[in-house]
Amino acid sequence: MAAQFGRRLRKGATTTAVAAVAVAALSASQAPGVAPTATGGDAQASGATPSTGSSATGNSPYYTDLPPLNSPNKPGAAAPLPAVGEAEAGIPATVLSAYKQAEQAVAASDPGCRLPWQLLAAIGKVESGQARGGRVDADGTTFSPILGPVLNGVGFADISDTDDGAYDGDRTHDRAVGPMQFIPSTWATWGQDANGDGRKDPNNIHDAALAAAKYLCAGSRDLSVKEDLDRAILSYNRSREYLRTVLSWFAYYQRGTHEVPDGSGVLPVESSGGGSTGTGTTPATATPPATPAAPATPTAPGTAPGVPSSPSVPGGSTGSPKPPPAKPGTGTPSPGPTPPAKPAPSTPPPSATVFGIENAGGGRPTATAGEDFAELPKVRAKSRSGQSVVGADLVFELVGDTDARFSGDRTRAVVRTGQGGVAAAPALKAGEKTGDFTIRVTVAGRALPRLDYTATVTPRQADTLVRTGDEELTASPSSEFDHAVEVKATFKGGMAAGVAVTATMVTTADDPAENTEGPYFKDPEGNPVRTLTELTTGADGVLVLPKIFSDDRSGTFLLRLTAEGGAVLTLELEVAAPPAPAG
Repeated sequence: MAAQFGRRLRKGATTTAVAAVAVAALSASQAPGVAPTATGGDAQASGATPSTGSSATGNSPYYTDLPPLNSPNKPGAAAPLPAVGEAEAGIPATVLSAYKQAEQAVAASDPGCRLPWQLLAAIGKVESGQARGGRVDADGTTFSPILGPVLNGVGFADISDTDDGAYDGDRTHDRAVGPMQFIPSTWATWGQDANGDGRKDPNNIHDAALAAAKYLCAGSRDLSVKEDLDRAILSYNRSREYLRTVLSWFAYYQRGTHEVPDGSGVLPVESSGGGSTGTGTTPATATPPATPAAPATPTAPGTAPGVPSSPSVPGGSTGSPKPPPAKPGTGTPSPGPTPPAKPAPSTPPPSATVFGIENAGGGRPTATAGEDFAELPKVRAKSRSGQSVVGADLVFELVGDTDARFSGDRTRAVVRTGQGGVAAAPALKAGEKTGDFTIRVTVAGRALPRLDYTATVTPRQADTLVRTGDEELTASPSSEFDHAVEVKATFKGGMAAGVAVTATMVTTADDPAENTEGPYFKDPEGNPVRTLTELTTGADGVLVLPKIFSDDRSGTFLLRLTAEGGAVLTLELEVAAPPAPAG
């Protein structure tokens, strides 16, 4: 036996044996959560075979590269143990930090799960090669989306679109997204905002790692128990080969890792979706690759079940292809079965070709409370060369303290770019909350710079205030006024509902300072107040003021009403002693 296996090991019987060795090594090292496996060449999961139901990744392809294994040098030595290699054991700094933070977060929220961060690292390695070797920005977001193949039933699962293309850019079928490869429907349930930026982004390693951690802990699992560990991994991708591959990396990382700079991690090569990815040292645009897996072939006698054959040789043989058998009596080989034609590579969706977005006009969004916004932003999507991208999906999202809503009572809407690569924000109606908020625009499923527009909701306004009655407003000293004050607000000739009005007892018409003597209102405790705020006209634009009281002073006093929008009305209040009885 050679002293050492190569760093990358092909699938087939060799893969099965290596996986079994890795699990045995993990048991020998007494790694947490792994008990000794049953004897035999194939390391199987404990418990029942997983169902064919849903999984985190939609059972998308994954990387099958295995960690390096050192073989014993003398007879009778223990089983090979994973070696801590300088390259393979290195995890990019931001990615490693995300795994450890997720472990700490789950330890606080679900201590019974006992999640080790090395399990997240193992899954991250298998799903995306640690976010393509750590190609993430300072916030942990991948420089471009990591997308699995289209799950259209051709070689893979058939999963119809569940997110309107918001995450994966595909409105027909779903694709696994991000460094932990969640399908959109699973992300909708398990997505997290681990970095506190207000977004649950599957292409952000912090968000994705915490989501994966919580997903693995679901159902009150205790990952220090072998059966629960296996079930957790199989719930991520329902494949025994996947389980063996993840366990091998789990054992490897538990024996030692170290931090490497972002972008310098080792990239995987072998994929369950069709052999070599061809990435070399250049990160792939979409991972795993979109080449559908070859149709399954019958298992040959003596071959471990569930172990795929080498992708380079049809029929499952790991050696050289055998010639087809000769036709009887001719001595010439009979033609073998025609291999299935490979589907042509899928054209990337338009959203994947967008390099940036820019303002395309529309004016500042402003609306009165309860009204529609007349001006809304328009955004242009452009390619790296500056050309307009038609058919790209842009996400318009309302951010901040607002009750404004897009049509359909939505705070988030996806709009596809049309002619000139331009998309306009959908119809937007202001709520009752006034002030500023943000309309944020991003490219669906892409970690590109966003555009933020400040939108403003102004209070309802009135340009006219009139009193509805004509009775004199009179009272005797130390009493209350005979008639209530009722006014009506209008704006541009129509009733002005919901308009804020302030009522103040003022000194003179030219000096609106508050008068500290004369008529007054009462607060809830019965104390005199001479200014009232938080008054609002009703649905018919009418406002009835609370009762007005007089103190012991006589004379003519002024009440000033000021409505939002500038309307002003000044009323006279007369306080006089009643006339003396005649005679």
